[in-house]
Parts: sequence; C-alpha cells; structure tokens
Amino acid sequence: MTYVIAEPCVDVKDKACVDECPVDCIYEGSRTLYINPNECVDCGACEPVCPTEAIFYEDDLPDDWAWYKAVADDYFAEVGDFGGARGAGPIDHDHELVAQLPSDVNAEYLAQNS
Repeated sequence: MTYVIAEPCVDVKDKACVDECPVDCIYEGSRTLYINPNECVDCGACEPVCPTEAIFYEDDLPDDWAWYKAVADDYFAEVGDFGGARGAGPIDHDHELVAQLPSDVNAEYLAQNS
C-alpha cells in the first residue's frame, strides 16, 4: 500500500509534502508531484501538510480520482526508480493522463492563493 497524489496538486505543486517526506519519495513532474510507490513507506507524514488536500492513502482515493493510483504506478514504470527525489531533481515529464488535463483544472485554487 502507498500514498497517492491526486488532481488538486496539478499545476499547484506546493511541495510542503516534499519537506515532510522522510524517505524522499515525492518526485516533481512538469505539472504535478508523484509519490513513488516503490519507495513510499506509508508513514503518512505528507498527507496532513498538503494545503490542497491532494494526498490520499490509496484505499481512500475518491472514486473520481482512483485512476491516480495507476498513474503513479505507470509513471515510475516509465521513468524508472531513482532512489530519491532530491538526487533526481525535477523530471520534465508527466503521465499522459495528467498532461492531457485542462490547464485551468485548479485555476480557482491558484487564483485564491496567489
């Protein structure tokens, strides 16, 4: 089991979760952050600090965002495991389904917090 970052993070990427993660498993894509399911230790430190409430335990993902679990799995199957996000740095790539989301998917949140 693992934690998953869902749609509220797209184009926001606050990164408060990155600072809390004790195992450095939260990677930055072009539009969103991704938790590597092969590195996550299920500690839950990331979830309460996320200002957009985008992080869920995989079994608790809302039905509308359940596909983000497969997105994380597919993303790391494609880009590989780096053994730590800080060493990898930002990855100029997103999963196809995330890349296809409208650019204003979180416009309301961004407008209120800019």
